[in-house]
Amino acid sequence: MAKQIKHQQSQCCYHNWVAQQRLDLDELLQALNNYPADLDYLQLITKKTIDHFEQYRTARAQLAQHDAPSFLVPSWGSTFENSFLWIGGCRPSLIIRLVYALCGSQLNAHLAEFLEGVRHGNLGEISSSQLKSIDDLHAKTVKEEDKLSSRVASLQESIADDPLVLLANDCMEPGELSKGEVVDKIMDTHAHDLYKIMMEADKLRMDILKGMIDILTPLQAVEFLVASKKLHLSLHEWSKRRDIRMGITHLLNPNKPSSSSNHQPLEPVSKPCPFFNQH
Repeated sequence: MAKQIKHQQSQCCYHNWVAQQRLDLDELLQALNNYPADLDYLQLITKKTIDHFEQYRTARAQLAQHDAPSFLVPSWGSTFENSFLWIGGCRPSLIIRLVYALCGSQLNAHLAEFLEGVRHGNLGEISSSQLKSIDDLHAKTVKEEDKLSSRVASLQESIADDPLVLLANDCMEPGELSKGEVVDKIMDTHAHDLYKIMMEADKLRMDILKGMIDILTPLQAVEFLVASKKLHLSLHEWSKRRDIRMGITHLLNPNKPSSSSNHQPLEPVSKPCPFFNQH
């Protein structure tokens, strides 16, 4: 019963995080459209958004220590979203790739104005020194990603080397419970090892996000955060609709009627996760 409650709290925490991202996106868009020249206000909104990332990271850390594998392939996530997860979240290098893509698209969109000397201060006007810093951050990110990916691979491969192999081979029937306590202890050890790696991956995600914000100007930082939230929220909605269209949501939740509606309701924030307060 206690484990079921923890699982429900984890699901609640994620849904609240998605809802919080919608609220943050609204504030970021208002700042971008109404106060593009107010650097202090842009920095304030950016800090508020980063604080929400930190709060979610803290909430995940508290909940994941009880069952880290649930966060690596979460049942509350859509199948398409889960297929892109890297150690429980997005790859940190996606942050850099998104900035590269935004730089190119904005430069192309305003190329004529740029050639005429008109400047907007947006992501299409990344300076050479900024680009050098982004390239250095990218190289560092890929190196750290590779280290963590290697550790996950080693942990996965160890399944064939540890006592689980001998225990499984000695079973008269697959999965018999005669040595359940021993099996549970071994699996809990693996889960804890996964938890430690996931915490390092979450820290790397946070460090790279902050590193990118430090490189960008206040206006560019808000533009980047708007684009990143639009990407996540759009992918979230498209993926949910795909699961419904494929009948996957109905199969996973047989008591919940499936719907072909294109409109997906916003996750409620009226019942916040106890570990994550809305602001």
